[in-house]
Amino acid sequence: MAETSFLHPDRLFPISSTQRDICRDLYNGVKDFPIISPHGHTDPRWFAGNANFSNPTELFIIPDHYVLRMLYSQGVSMEDLGLKPKDGGDYETDPRKVWKTFARYYYLFAGTPSRIWWDHVLSEVFGIKTPLSETSADAIYDVIDAALASDAFKPRALLDKFNIALIATTEGALDDLSHHRAMVGSGYEDRVITTFRPDDVIDASKPEFAVNLKKLGELTDCNTQDWSGYLDALRIRRQYFREAGRATATDHGHPTAQTADLSAVECQTLLSLCLSGEATEADCELFRAQMLTEMAGMSVEDGMVMQIHPGSYRNHNTKLYERFGADKGADIPTAIHYTEALQPLLAKHGNDPRLKVILFTLDESNYARELATLAGHYPCLKLGPPWWFHDSPNGMMRFRDQVTETAGFYNTAGFNDDTRAFLSIPARHDVARRMDCVYLSQLVCEHKITLDEAKRILVDLTYNLARDAYNLNLPRKSVQGQSAQGQSAQEKSA
Repeated sequence: MAETSFLHPDRLFPISSTQRDICRDLYNGVKDFPIISPHGHTDPRWFAGNANFSNPTELFIIPDHYVLRMLYSQGVSMEDLGLKPKDGGDYETDPRKVWKTFARYYYLFAGTPSRIWWDHVLSEVFGIKTPLSETSADAIYDVIDAALASDAFKPRALLDKFNIALIATTEGALDDLSHHRAMVGSGYEDRVITTFRPDDVIDASKPEFAVNLKKLGELTDCNTQDWSGYLDALRIRRQYFREAGRATATDHGHPTAQTADLSAVECQTLLSLCLSGEATEADCELFRAQMLTEMAGMSVEDGMVMQIHPGSYRNHNTKLYERFGADKGADIPTAIHYTEALQPLLAKHGNDPRLKVILFTLDESNYARELATLAGHYPCLKLGPPWWFHDSPNGMMRFRDQVTETAGFYNTAGFNDDTRAFLSIPARHDVARRMDCVYLSQLVCEHKITLDEAKRILVDLTYNLARDAYNLNLPRKSVQGQSAQGQSAQEKSA
């Protein structure tokens, strides 16, 4: 293999030498900052058991829906990628063969963020100096496989290697959090926290909704057939997540951002209808809408930060879903509206200083039209970073271009990687830091802000905004040689 890295140190930086020099100076100030990963989908059992990862294919390819969707779009079967069909059909069980299939088609990822993340992982995490290809596939597989078998690549060691100050997993409302509880006393329980995802017990369109509410009642000793008992059960589970998993946030992956504010009598009628199995999709949508408002009210009570992640048509490829299950790359963005949809929630809770809501979108058309203007007014609202399909260099620049003039930098929530691909987390944060440097260096060159301002803003975008947005018990960071800026505006007003 070659002796030098195939990654260029100025990757993603501007073409102009003047701006590139400023960009490089900004980046050097934050590139080694600790990572805050306040929302994601890594498996907590990794950190609880701290066992070695099995092989490159099971870690990198099989769980990565970005990889699966691209290869499937080019005619590579899920079976050839090592996925087991539910019908018991044949599939490739040799992880090396799956890896070689991936390497053969690696050229397909040119120009995509997946390529950027993968190249970063190969070069910076494993020290590989040759790009992945069909020719280099075996040698690279051997390097990664040997590394994964070592103590230095156990999950907890990687937390340290990646300089991850905190990572949050995401669990459903019925989860017993056994893996988080198992970490108590290990020194990692405050670095690996959970997030409360109650979709399993508030989305009445799910076939298992009634069964889940029965389980919720058994867990909490509440009558979940009764509206007030149902809400009490949810409060109990939220408290459990805060205590057993150190949760500071909730997450809601609804199809839309619709909210409602019904009377208690109307809520009881709607709950009974949903439990009967006779509810229409419109009934289920109204129930989800009411529950977003209820969750906001509970966040006012207990201080948990509310995240709303709407706008994904899940499992669009029904035949693929039936054969292989969810999260196989067939989730497709839909158009989403926020202004009218959120008005009932905001009318009831939007002016309460105790509420924090972080909004995400897969519909870029409403960045400037709705999201920036909403977050630029309501104190409770913050904008999450570009999400999923837009978690890319160009997507990040589109976000900054459309949001900043109206919402500024400080009505955003910093960066979170929202991934289950553990080894790509440093790569994703590195891309975000580089693109923030690109944007800020342009403002400096245009004399819209000073270089000192850019450095301070960059520290906040890299670290402090996520810390503040998610109510994390971590020290604030400052520009090297300067004191920290102190409390955020919300902290001061609290």
